[in-house]
Amino acid sequence: MKRINLALQGGGAHGAFTWGVLDRLLQEDDIEIAAISGTSAGALNAAALKAGIVTGGHAGGRAALDRLWHKVGAVHDLRLTGWIAQALPPVGVLNTWAERFMPFSAADAASLVASPYALGPLYRNPLQEIVEGLAFDQVCAGAGPALYIAATNVRSGKIKVFSGEAIAPEVILASAALPTLFQAVEIDDPETGARDAYWDGGYTGNPALFPLFAPDLPDDILVVSINPLHREEVPTTPQEIQNRINEISFNSSLLRELRAVRFVKRLIAESRVERGAMKDVLLHMIADDALMTSLSVTTKLTPTPYLLHTLKKAGRAACDGFLARHKGDLNSRDSLDLDAMFE
Repeated sequence: MKRINLALQGGGAHGAFTWGVLDRLLQEDDIEIAAISGTSAGALNAAALKAGIVTGGHAGGRAALDRLWHKVGAVHDLRLTGWIAQALPPVGVLNTWAERFMPFSAADAASLVASPYALGPLYRNPLQEIVEGLAFDQVCAGAGPALYIAATNVRSGKIKVFSGEAIAPEVILASAALPTLFQAVEIDDPETGARDAYWDGGYTGNPALFPLFAPDLPDDILVVSINPLHREEVPTTPQEIQNRINEISFNSSLLRELRAVRFVKRLIAESRVERGAMKDVLLHMIADDALMTSLSVTTKLTPTPYLLHTLKKAGRAACDGFLARHKGDLNSRDSLDLDAMFE
């Protein structure tokens, strides 16, 4: 049995790519998920996955993820979407059309002139019903994978990682609360009695890796990346510039942690730190930057059934390729080349 930890990035509707990755990964009976760290859409995926595994093992995890994303896309059967997709252009082409004919999405335009607080008592987080539909007795259960959800403290600007019984619907909503679209989510601290406001965890941990360094967890961390690390073309239009700013800001915390892991691994390799004194993490990553660079922040905010179907299919294919190339590396060696990444 190969035991691994999962680190799931956030990225709005693009989180359906992670759905596809997990759907394929859960078909491997000899891989056990020991812990999951998730942020924003990754938090939604993580919570649904944990609840499903607790009640029904790998099959339960797949079913729970299906229910989650069918609700996000407001569709009950994505097979019809798959059939229609054969007659439609690639999602990247549709994204280009959308940006050309509507340079700013309705959400983008609204964020420039209005605050999410402008609605006053009429405000309701659109994700609330979906999040409250998760089985939190299973999400917070002691059984199954350990679960860590990251959010950003608005006042301090620091990351807050919630785990165990502290994970409530408000925590998932906070982890996905983009400040231009959603009001900050207020959560009570049971230790101090203080009430703090939180925004999207992507600003400070997308996803947070450090909870997965615990001694009792396996060495392997599989990162599912949905924000492209590299874009060859320099952005020139307002939409392209804003999109790349979004990607860079939401990757910055992950890159910092990966640099730290690389530094520790060098210390261990050079015997400057006694082996066992610090954890020698084994890193792996599943991504499809070719697909994600054809998309933008516009599609992150438009979870159409066609987009979700396409991303799920791409996630399954990416995971299939990873398993074919690197399943043998799990619990043995890194498959992510950090030296090449930071050269």
